[in-house]
Amino acid sequence: MSQVLTKLHIKTYGCQMNEYDSDKMVDVLRACENMVQTDKPEEADIILFNTCSIREKAEEKVFSDLGRARVLKQANPRLLIGVGGCVASQEGEAIIKRAPYVDVVFGPQTLHRLPQLIAARRESGKPQVDISFPEIEKFDHVPAAQTTHGTAFVSIMEGCSKYCTFCVVPYTRGEEMSRPYADVMREVESLIAQGVGEITLLGQNVNAYQGETDDGDTVDFAFLLQTVAALPGVQRLRYTTSHPREMSQRLIDLYATTPKLASHLHLPVQSGSDRILAAMKRGYTALEYKSIVRKLRAARPEISITSDFIVGFPGETDADFEATMKLIDDVAFDASFSFIFSARPGTPAAEMADDTPYETKLARLHRLQARIAELGQQVSEAMSGTVQRVVVENISRKSEHELAGRTANNRVVNFVGSPGMLGRYVDVRILSGTLHTLRGELVMEP
Repeated sequence: MSQVLTKLHIKTYGCQMNEYDSDKMVDVLRACENMVQTDKPEEADIILFNTCSIREKAEEKVFSDLGRARVLKQANPRLLIGVGGCVASQEGEAIIKRAPYVDVVFGPQTLHRLPQLIAARRESGKPQVDISFPEIEKFDHVPAAQTTHGTAFVSIMEGCSKYCTFCVVPYTRGEEMSRPYADVMREVESLIAQGVGEITLLGQNVNAYQGETDDGDTVDFAFLLQTVAALPGVQRLRYTTSHPREMSQRLIDLYATTPKLASHLHLPVQSGSDRILAAMKRGYTALEYKSIVRKLRAARPEISITSDFIVGFPGETDADFEATMKLIDDVAFDASFSFIFSARPGTPAAEMADDTPYETKLARLHRLQARIAELGQQVSEAMSGTVQRVVVENISRKSEHELAGRTANNRVVNFVGSPGMLGRYVDVRILSGTLHTLRGELVMEP
């Protein structure tokens, strides 16, 4: 295959599934195209946008960024521009019509076909589009993961079958499809062999995992977590994103019996109003959600619960929003991703009457975010004086002389240390805490 392509620039939008997919794009093109990554789009031979369509602004930002890439292509006609991810899956050929300078369009399930799409573009001179849903074929074609960090993501399933009325994921990533159990374990074991100690299992609806075994049986998510945690090289285990309907008692019980399971769970609730939850088609009530949290905290008292909220869903009244604020106080969420409702074309919620003024929605959002910030600050302050085991992930953004590590409850802590500690677990005493980061000092071990 042609070796013309030497430098790749990827811009990733959205969720950790997209981050994972971007890493796989790099792996695929490194193996087939002998390329290297660059942070400078003006130096690139190919620019890929791995897109997200959860919110309208994210989608429009893609086309804004495409406009800037067009200028680079005018200066360098050999530059190839690709659009992948969920916007690509949703818009397909329409991207080419709106931005005819785009060379390849591919979906989350066809990223492994990138080399073939690029080759076809070069040979034919015509844009290439492949947004099909070949189930989990991509996992059979992407090269083995390589990492120099102490942490890694492993995608265990694709898609979602819940069909919440506001969400485009079932349409852009397809129905739930779990990777075979043996495939997941092989990837985990490969990462452990490279020195990875912290594994995060990924899925659009990760706790709905139902993996087929080599002998034709099916294992659930709790079983997968148990077997991954049992591997000697695994020091800490995380997963995201979960759905409350899939939080089985077997899964909850693991927090009492599996110390390697991190004391943090991201469990999207979206609203505290039963009326709005029903309109969203979430499949649970606020009371049922609180019952799950109560059981989790019985199994692991120190667990940190973070969540997602949609403010201003069609028909949301002041009383509905107050129910959400009550839920926030009842659960004491640690942090959240919260946004004003954004109607996505093709979803049922896009057809619902929405007469709440934007200013009202914005005021609600600010109030919700302020309250969760207060609760998060309380957690950070309570950690002061404690010793936390952290995995050292990066050089600190605050100072090149400091390191940044992540605690079991998913907080970043900055402390003075040597670059040789990257990827390792160390004990850090927390000196002070703010909402977003902690300050710490290395605890000298014998």
